[in-house]
Amino acid sequence: MPDGWLHRAAYREIGPVVAVEKKVGRRRADVVAAVALGIGNGRVESINNKIKVTARMGYGFRNAGNLVALLMLRCSDGHPALPWEDRGEERRKVDERRRRDRERDRKRRRKVARGN
Repeated sequence: MPDGWLHRAAYREIGPVVAVEKKVGRRRADVVAAVALGIGNGRVESINNKIKVTARMGYGFRNAGNLVALLMLRCSDGHPALPWEDRGEERRKVDERRRRDRERDRKRRRKVARGN
């Protein structure tokens, strides 16, 4: 962080720069962490809002562990496999059967249209 530049600009008593230098001085560790992690304010506000909404939903939960698990799921980038997504082979068989049925019906319609 350009500490020298900020300090020199504040020393010249430029009003807005003095205020920025004071704020940066108080929150230096937070500013450095935000820059190092590359997380902007919008992302942080989004996570905070998800936590608030999820906590509101969690009032009916039996224990806090369930609420924490839901928070971890909603705030993470993970995508757990859903039951209907695990059936890849079965899904392919169904799609293949439907494709064959459509093809058979198409052939029958052509045959009827020709009058055979």
